[in-house]
Amino acid sequence: MKSNLEKYEARVSRMIITLRGRKVILDRDLAALYSVATFRLNEAI
Repeated sequence: MKSNLEKYEARVSRMIITLRGRKVILDRDLAALYSVATFRLNEAI
């Protein structure tokens, strides 16, 4: 059985994509990770 940390790491790993040779997480995925709306995340940045 996987621990909560392993589940979290797997979830984050699926969110990471390679774009132009760099690893990135899209704003919508980062917002989902923090359980906020995407526009709220963008407002804070």
